[in-house]
Amino acid sequence: MKPRISLITIGVDDLERSLAFYRDGLGWETEGIIGQEFEHGAAVFFDLSYGLKLALFSRRNIAHDSGVPLQPASATDFTLAHNVSSESEVDAVMAQAGQGGGKIAKPAGKTFWGGYAGYFQDPDGHLWEVAYNPQILPKDDV
Repeated sequence: MKPRISLITIGVDDLERSLAFYRDGLGWETEGIIGQEFEHGAAVFFDLSYGLKLALFSRRNIAHDSGVPLQPASATDFTLAHNVSSESEVDAVMAQAGQGGGKIAKPAGKTFWGGYAGYFQDPDGHLWEVAYNPQILPKDDV
């Protein structure tokens, strides 16, 4: 199988609340909630970099669509990382996330791997790392 991941969908408990966090709190652009005409279809999409998209979808609708029973949410099942070009940018993104309604899980600081990073959680508890790694700079900054 050739890896072609083009969409990351995260399950949320309140689509409106999550939309407000990502759109208004983080400033991400979106068309808003689409697919409401379908019983289990309401979703929000955000364009990320390099053609990748992030979708917000009700946890209940994911369970319905996949046929897998709804499970308790866990913040430590996976993390999403947002890499930036400087320590000050880490601080700025962390502040924006906190002011936008996110919960700071671990304030930014020096890391054991020689970088600078912090963690925040979105309103549903999904864990985001904001990191500056001088060895892995975002391609638009190389």
